[in-house]
Amino acid sequence: MKSSRFAALAAAALVCPGLVLVSGSPASANPAAGAPGAHNAITDVPGIQVGQVQSDIAPYLTGTSVVYMPQMSVASVDQRGGAPATKETDLLSPLNSNPGVNAIQLGGSSMYGLSATNGIIRWLEDRGEGVRVGAGGVAPIVPAADIFDLGRGGDPKARTSAEWGYLAAQATSDGPVRQGGVGGGTGARGGGLRGGVGTASVHLGDGIYVGAMVIVNPAGSPVDPADCTLYGVKFGIGNEFAGYKAPKKKECNPPSTAAQQPANTTIAVVATNAPLEKAAAQRMSGNAHDGMARAISPIHTLGDGDTVFAVSTGKGEALQINDPADTRQLNAIFNAGASTLARAIAKAVLSSESIGNTTSYCDRYPSACKGMKQLKQWRTQGNAPTVTPETFAQASQALAQTPVPAPPAADNGKPKPKPKAAPAGNTTQQDSQNGMVLASGNAGGPSVPTGVTTGLLAAGILGVGLLGMHLRGRRRGQASDRLA
Repeated sequence: MKSSRFAALAAAALVCPGLVLVSGSPASANPAAGAPGAHNAITDVPGIQVGQVQSDIAPYLTGTSVVYMPQMSVASVDQRGGAPATKETDLLSPLNSNPGVNAIQLGGSSMYGLSATNGIIRWLEDRGEGVRVGAGGVAPIVPAADIFDLGRGGDPKARTSAEWGYLAAQATSDGPVRQGGVGGGTGARGGGLRGGVGTASVHLGDGIYVGAMVIVNPAGSPVDPADCTLYGVKFGIGNEFAGYKAPKKKECNPPSTAAQQPANTTIAVVATNAPLEKAAAQRMSGNAHDGMARAISPIHTLGDGDTVFAVSTGKGEALQINDPADTRQLNAIFNAGASTLARAIAKAVLSSESIGNTTSYCDRYPSACKGMKQLKQWRTQGNAPTVTPETFAQASQALAQTPVPAPPAADNGKPKPKPKAAPAGNTTQQDSQNGMVLASGNAGGPSVPTGVTTGLLAAGILGVGLLGMHLRGRRRGQASDRLA
């Protein structure tokens, strides 16, 4: 028997094209059914937090965004673009055993930026979050998708790394989410305009929310060439896009396709606090691609890596796609995911600002945005720290040492000697007595404790000496044979 919460949900109205709402008896803290949440962001979904970091100081123009679930949550994915840069997506198939995810990265720097997940994983490991493995160990699950933005701020090698992921994870909160050219959307662009991060939410009633977060970086365009309006604006709820107007005809001169880049990608997370089985989460991620198609044209090209993750933070008996009793509720959630994603895409484009030689939508069509007072709020609310040399160094230090426990000593009945105290400040010596310490050196690889290094060096020297004696002996024997 399904939860009484979901038994109480019923289809109420169509408040915008493609969005089916469900009504109930919302708690006083919740908005009316069909209205956005308090932040109009994915963080309105209970159990979802977001963290973002970036740098737009040349040669950098990139960043990382993290969607974090403090409680491991059911998730799946649907990938439809022809050129994805993704990680750990196979784990999310309903055919595989993975129980859920701890976080999802939406980042920049293409395939190189996938290394930023290492910092997110380490941050989670330090907090003891992940699938339990062995005695006290955890395996954090962090799937990822990245956009192509290499070289847009200068040097293609100016890209994210584990330190960026660690800093983004540190910045996570359940508050407002900053939009525009921040986080993983810092170097985004599409349709000849600057792209970026966008987010939106809707309350379906009875405390159930659907939210979306997107990085808009398509090969196609979010702009309708007929009148230069944004495709996604028509899916707005209430006064969400208040003040927006079709651009003046004299401004309507869309960028030519020649201005578009061959390597792109739009990536997103849609989330709900309705409990879903893994197969239903995959269906939600697939339906959400309809939101991309409503707000961007063309979409899913061979130059895109379009990917949508779906997350369910809800607890209790899960809604199932093969249970007819759940069909109505699931359709409402899936349709809301698509429409919410379309709204988030429009908000990303409107929130972005011009940088370098990449023009924003609002600068290209100023009459369209002139009356939108909410743009400042979208661009400034929420935390999105800039990565600086100082914060990068702090993250590097946090990632530099991984303590590895020493193997248990053989129990021969004798009392174990206490380790000698290391001199003040000599943490490496103390750690080497308690176990190995893997310390990352300048070359990026692990170094080994001094005692082990000395032993290996001595063994190497001895081996070279013995080999030399052997070779000299063979040469003397061969010379004797020739003289005989």
